[in-house]
Amino acid sequence: MGQFKDEPSENRFEQDFDSDGGHGRVWADYAVRGGARMILHVEAEQGLRGSGAAGRFMQSMAEYAREKGLRLFPRCSYAVLWHKRHPDYDDVLA
Repeated sequence: MGQFKDEPSENRFEQDFDSDGGHGRVWADYAVRGGARMILHVEAEQGLRGSGAAGRFMQSMAEYAREKGLRLFPRCSYAVLWHKRHPDYDDVLA
């Protein structure tokens, strides 16, 4: 699993993963709203789909937000559902 990165010039969080299907990236596009990052879209490259990489990415994003004092505002259906299933990260929600 690669290092979680914030690419502010692209309004994107991203992380690389290795799986049985090979190497790939998961990313989330966001919009900045004050101190919050509105999560607009989460996507995994084809070779990672079904591997659990997107869930591990979401956990990395929540831990990054907690560490940096950011708030996340999930808008895409995947991010909303992930946060509903992981109430232990409610403290990072906007």
